[in-house]
This record gives sequence, C-alpha cells and structure tokens, in this order.
Amino acid sequence: MIEHDDLAINHRGKTYRIALRHNQRATRFTLRIRTATQEVVLTAPTRSRLADVRKFASEHAEWIHSKLSLVPETVPFQHGSIVPVRGIDHQIVHLRTERGLVSLERPNADSPPQRPFFLYVFGHEEHVERRTSDFLKTLAKTDIRFAVKKHCNMLNIQPPRVTIRDTVSRWGSCSSTGGLNFSWRLIFAPAFILDYLAAHEVAHIREMNHSKRFWDIVETLCPETHSAEKWLDEHGTSLHRYGARRKLNL
Repeated sequence: MIEHDDLAINHRGKTYRIALRHNQRATRFTLRIRTATQEVVLTAPTRSRLADVRKFASEHAEWIHSKLSLVPETVPFQHGSIVPVRGIDHQIVHLRTERGLVSLERPNADSPPQRPFFLYVFGHEEHVERRTSDFLKTLAKTDIRFAVKKHCNMLNIQPPRVTIRDTVSRWGSCSSTGGLNFSWRLIFAPAFILDYLAAHEVAHIREMNHSKRFWDIVETLCPETHSAEKWLDEHGTSLHRYGARRKLNL
C-alpha cells in the first residue's frame, strides 16, 4: 500500500519528481502533466504497492521527458524579462531607488510595433518579483471589475462580488450565490480575452448552465466570443508561464 506523497525518477541525467495521488475509484495507473506547473502527477489505486508505482513511473520516464521538454520555460519577474500586459510585450526594468513603485509604459499610436514597452519597477532588487506580481494582480482586478460592471449594466443587473485567484483548471467561475471568480493571469492575454471571460461569467448570473440561451447572452455581450474561445484553446496554457512557480488552486 502506498505511504508516500511523491517519488523521484532519474532519466537522461535529470531527476523528475512525481506527485502521487491516491484514488479509491482508480483501477489502473495513469500519468498526466500539468503544463501550467510542469508537475507530473501519477494517479494510482489506493492499495497499490510502492514498488509497482515506481516500476510504472520508470517505464514511462521517456514519455515524461518528452512531454516536459515541450513545456515552455517559466519567465521570472526580474530585470530584463519580457512579459505580456494586456497582450502587449513589456520588458521589466529595475531601477534601484529607496521608494518602491511600479510604472507601466502606455502604448500609443506613434510607438514602434517592433519593440517591447517597459514595466518599470523601483526599489530594492529583492522586491522586484513581489512588486511586479502585486502590480499585475491589481491591474487585473481593476480591468476585470470594469468589464464585469460593463456587462452587468448591459443586462441591467447589480455587479456582484469579484474575487481574483491563481487557478489552473478554469479562467473564471460563478458561484451559486452569484459571486464571480477570475484568474489574475488574464492580464497577460489580449484585452478582448479578459472581456470575453467577464461576459461569460456575468451571463452565468442569468443562466447557470451552458444552454443555447446562455451562449446567446454571451455573444450579445461579447461579439468576439468565438475568436476568444479559439485564442484560449491555442494560447491559454502559455499564460501560466509568467512569474515564480507556486502551489496552485485547482
């Protein structure tokens, strides 16, 4: 019977850590890669022997290696890194000062499209990651609240409580009480993606399902619904690569 929460296997000179998940309903071993975190998850029946689990993981080491090699590298919030803000590339520039502020260069019609804009982070170097993260989360919350209010006004309903989180399995959700939850990482996507997700969750206040009536409401609120869905299918995973690796809320 398994008593460990994870294990490690070596392959091609690298060590891969695998998170074990025990599932009473599982009848066989399964492996999956959480692209957002580069985490390898092995699900096993509850009463599996650790030796059998290790054997299964070792036999699939090449599969793990090949899948992880396709996952984009994480982009840290540090001087010189380029991160998209509202879908537009910005280069983080650290300026050492006593006062810690963050300032975003605003694109305009005369800006050369070839170069990234700048995200200035002031203060001591050890605070760059946190200040950048805090700034982007605040910016995301501001944009999301604005979009939610706009769509609520279109439906003539009161804007609900909005919560910002760091989730993997969904970009937004609507609770049974009408509260809306969103991933702050939508700030990395083009503006119409964030607008679509806000419209999607606001529509759930009226229709807690995915019926034709629901989608009619979404498309009325956001005419770019189909384009946004396509963009998320193709590029959504990449939004998780920015910032420090963290434990995730599923």
